Amino acid sequence: MKHIHSAKNPQVKHWKKLLTKKERDKSGTFIVEGYHLVEEALKANKILELIVGDQVELPQKWNYGEVPVTTVTSEIIKELSDTEAPQGVFAICEQEKVLASNQVGKTYLLIDSVQDPGNLGTMIRTADAAGIDAVIVGNGSVDTYNQKVLRSAQGSHFHLPVLKGNLREWVEKFRSEDIPLYGTALENGHIYTEIEPTDRFALIVGNEGSGVSKELLEETNKNLYIPIFGKSESLNVAVATGILLYYLRG
Repeated sequence: MKHIHSAKNPQVKHWKKLLTKKERDKSGTFIVEGYHLVEEALKANKILELIVGDQVELPQKWNYGEVPVTTVTSEIIKELSDTEAPQGVFAICEQEKVLASNQVGKTYLLIDSVQDPGNLGTMIRTADAAGIDAVIVGNGSVDTYNQKVLRSAQGSHFHLPVLKGNLREWVEKFRSEDIPLYGTALENGHIYTEIEPTDRFALIVGNEGSGVSKELLEETNKNLYIPIFGKSESLNVAVATGILLYYLRG
């Protein structure tokens, strides 16, 4: 176990940079904060390094084995934290890059240009709860390893593959494998209950304002919508995603 006492240490500067998308993309790693997220990462064996405040005691039930642990000062904790009340526990984790052969599944959520980190995190968490096999996040969306996304997802990044990718390429893959592809759109759409639940599908949901891109909608088997019974113009995209995923799963 090593100790770092200066916020000017190069290692600390690197950790702090992981709060930016540029550094996360460059290094292929990301940082999580707080007991819950770190514990979920530990359970999934996804941690490269643990960072702990020198006044913090780790739970005895945690089995971090050979994972290197670095203790740091409260000053460094404040530098690294993205929250108002830091818990003093962080982990450096490796980003998921591709689907492993044993992860290939039958149900997928594709996310097109969703900008709000709370929405994206909630959709990842909901896909996890619904037992979806993988989430594919398109290039125009907020970064999947943004701190607010990670907090909203509540550890679901460690429960199922969450991949960044070109959605058109994934759509072609699903079409070649005869996986039914459903978009979400009011125009030329079908009420979602007209579709029979199935054990194989890919659902595409889109941007909070403009929805799924027309190019992707043209490639789907059917486009679905959820009727509005009150005076609201629309449903929040994360709420709509939850309704559709649970319905399609049956």
